[in-house]
This record gives sequence, structure tokens and C-alpha cells, in this order.
Amino acid sequence: MTEKTVALTTEKQGVPASAGEKPLATRDDTRYIAPPVDIFETEDTLTVVADLPGVPRDAVDIRVEDGILTIRGRADYAPPQRTLREEFGLQGYFRQFQLSDAVDQDRITAESRNGVLTITLPKAEKSRPRQIEVKVG
Repeated sequence: MTEKTVALTTEKQGVPASAGEKPLATRDDTRYIAPPVDIFETEDTLTVVADLPGVPRDAVDIRVEDGILTIRGRADYAPPQRTLREEFGLQGYFRQFQLSDAVDQDRITAESRNGVLTITLPKAEKSRPRQIEVKVG
């Protein structure tokens, strides 16, 4: 599994931004950031753990298309009162990974708890290690 590199874009019109540059303005000036992830491997699975703070479970979108795992999420927060000072803005999260044939794409599962997304990618049966018995003959 390798990370798929995509240009930073704005949400509405998908206008690419150059490195260090703010993207061209659109009606929705949301920018995506890549959430930090840890990837673990066992004999049977790969597990992706991504931090998506402030993103409720129903605002997480996980898709697999053409061998690409896409993680997207949006944190929603409405301040209870008029904002006097705002030092951070809520971001949209976006990250993609190219999956190998070793992943059984039909059995991928995901769980979200307290802003931590865990995606379990079972390995395909053919890619799991196995011991070959040697027969005396």
C-alpha cells in the first residue's frame, strides 16, 4: 500500500494550489489537509489509523475505487456565540492510498471513535504467508 499524491485543492471547484500558495478563492474556501496516519501490518491484515479530530462518524467518507483508498472527512462546528477571535479554522481532511492486489477490497471495514478512524484491510487469501509441507517421496 502506497500513498497516492494529489494536489491540494479547494472543495467546491477543485482549483489546484501551488506549494505555499493559497488556492484561488471559491464560494467555499475550505482547504483539505492530510490527516496523520499510522499503518500496521499483521499476518492477516493491514490497519490504517487516521486522526480526524472533530469529524463525526457520519461526516467520514471512505471509498475504494480503481484500487485507490480515499479517506475524506469534514469537521463541523458552530460557535455558540459571536466569534471575537479565531486562530484556527476547521479543515476538511483528505488522503489517498494506492492498494495492492494483496488487499481483499470487498472485506474492508472501518470504525470511528473519538476522532480516530480505524480502517481494517484484510489481506487476500493468496497473499497470506503459508508454510509448505515437504513430503518424502
